[in-house]
Amino acid sequence: MMHTAILQRQTSAPQTARPAVRPRLLDDQAMLRAAADVTRELNVARPATYWADLLGAAAVGYAALAGAVLLSGMLAIVSGVVAVLALYRAGSFIHELAHIKKGAVPGFKAAWNLLIGIPLLVPSFMYEGVHNQHHAKRYYGTADDPEYLPLALMKPWTLPVFLIAAALAPVAMLLRFAVLAPLSLLFPKLRGVVVSRYSGLQINPHFRRPAPQGEAKRQWDVQETAASVWAITLLSLTAVGIIPVREFAILLAIASGVMFLNQVRTLVAHLWENDGEPMSVTAQYLDSVNVPPPATLPALWAPVGLRYHALHHLLPGLPYHNLGKAHRRLSAALGQASPYHFSSHRRMSDLVARLAVSTFQSAQR
Repeated sequence: MMHTAILQRQTSAPQTARPAVRPRLLDDQAMLRAAADVTRELNVARPATYWADLLGAAAVGYAALAGAVLLSGMLAIVSGVVAVLALYRAGSFIHELAHIKKGAVPGFKAAWNLLIGIPLLVPSFMYEGVHNQHHAKRYYGTADDPEYLPLALMKPWTLPVFLIAAALAPVAMLLRFAVLAPLSLLFPKLRGVVVSRYSGLQINPHFRRPAPQGEAKRQWDVQETAASVWAITLLSLTAVGIIPVREFAILLAIASGVMFLNQVRTLVAHLWENDGEPMSVTAQYLDSVNVPPPATLPALWAPVGLRYHALHHLLPGLPYHNLGKAHRRLSAALGQASPYHFSSHRRMSDLVARLAVSTFQSAQR
């Protein structure tokens, strides 16, 4: 097929090379059929896995956070790093909440919000309803995609700004929930701005979120109220000295580390090469990234199935704990000429280098 030949030419080029014009690819029907056929019985979530993983990560994360506060020197630093990694893993379940079938893991959303979403000021309403649009075929990679920017086609300075913005996110979340949310109840125009512009974990600054309706609004109101009460309490206790400034700073630094690590992972979740036109499912897959074994570090920086991000775009409803098995089945079922193999990459550094080179090439045009 013509588009397979194009794909083969693309992947034979060095990882840092980017074609001047991105081809418009048709869907590879063999890959799409195989993805559906060989993974059919893997679509069932295992509640025990979800609960054990979340509770274990949260327990380790908060114990390490306590260590970062109570200890000093190198032990405090090591505890802080462990807290970032563990809370990042626990926080990554927000991605599962956006995809898991209703009732598949009863009580999981409420527990996640109580354990992670509210304490870290990232309640699930800020992701649900936003992330799903990223998976809509007609929206992916376009101006209507809340989670897409053509970073590879932008200026080099956008990459450090992209990461710095994430590091500052916890401060922005405190402002959003402790100040803007309460004030917006008094000023309808401000409320409209808060809902449309500051109520989504998005990277596209042009995206405007519509107001929630029905059950989504009810859940939004409950989560937003809880997050606002927590943010106001945290700031008030720090202001009067009940929470020492040092401890507050440590909490803020760990939350910043979690957000920064997630942004680094986001930086290499896609190739970011689309110029805004709608893409086929195969093209979306090839613009996304898998970092499968034998690489080991992705287990830390791309946890909860995020190392199979390209496969997730093929099968967004597949539970995270079955993505590895699905990848092995598809790798065996599809020949080396299949586009399926072209989204697998070896390491983060290769992807960052490719992206950086692309931005410099764009700047020279």
